[in-house]
Amino acid sequence: MPDLNSLVVFAHVIEANSFSGAARILKMPTSTVSRRIAELEDQLGVRLIERSTRRLRLTDAGSEVLEHARRTAELSDAVNNVASNLLSHVSGTLRLASPPSISDTLLAPIVGAFQESYPDVRVQIFITDRIVDHVSEGVDLTFRVGDLKDSSLVARRILKYRHQLVASPEYMKNHKPPGNPKDLLNHRLLAFSFWKPKCQWSFVHVNGKKRETLTFQPYFSMNDYAGLATALLAGAGIGDLPPVVEPHLLREGRLVEVMPKWKFRNFDLSLVHAGNRHMPRAVRVFKEFAANMAPQLFPKLPA
Repeated sequence: MPDLNSLVVFAHVIEANSFSGAARILKMPTSTVSRRIAELEDQLGVRLIERSTRRLRLTDAGSEVLEHARRTAELSDAVNNVASNLLSHVSGTLRLASPPSISDTLLAPIVGAFQESYPDVRVQIFITDRIVDHVSEGVDLTFRVGDLKDSSLVARRILKYRHQLVASPEYMKNHKPPGNPKDLLNHRLLAFSFWKPKCQWSFVHVNGKKRETLTFQPYFSMNDYAGLATALLAGAGIGDLPPVVEPHLLREGRLVEVMPKWKFRNFDLSLVHAGNRHMPRAVRVFKEFAANMAPQLFPKLPA
């Protein structure tokens, strides 16, 4: 079977009436063009072109092959145009998965700005706290908090932050401020939890040396940080919040940081996908878009 690329080269040689002219069109060395024609003739077992110092002349076999070579060249151009259009125009459907804690403050603004810039992209979002299977569930990108344990996935970190221990000013006025993690056991503690009877908070002192882990039974628990923020705002107790959840509450002083010399560890918020090979353009563009916009939404995160 003749090499299709060599047929395309052959068609361009006849069109340009020279090896050097075809080389310029194809952007390859003249020696490569000459070698491709020689290889094609060897594959077919016939001579296609009679060469002289001034001109080229098709043989009878070359005339018959030329018609098929031109069709091959036209088909090659058509396929390249399709691929080029797909790469230059951002369209299609983008499927995202995200934890509920960032859906309002981070995900919605990024997706809104992205679709304003790329209106031909449809976006479907699946809000869940569980880890999704990208392949079986058809998810293009996942916003994931924490370490990436599945080595077959690729992660792009877009934010780094630590949770903050917070309470309402009213609650702190009526209760003795804790000086160390153990003092927290004298307070009503609110925690993010999935039906667990006990929770743990791990702290590091600002000096970097002292570390303490507190195990406690929460006064109130919920697997939704937005709901915890509402309870904390109402003065229900002390709890931890990611700084990407209702960040205006601390800026406005409606919540205050508790025990600021003892800090939680840092977390990474990453965009995760199944692999880089042949990634759809909409997915690749959104990944870069989100990585650039996220730090602009949260320029001063506690870390």
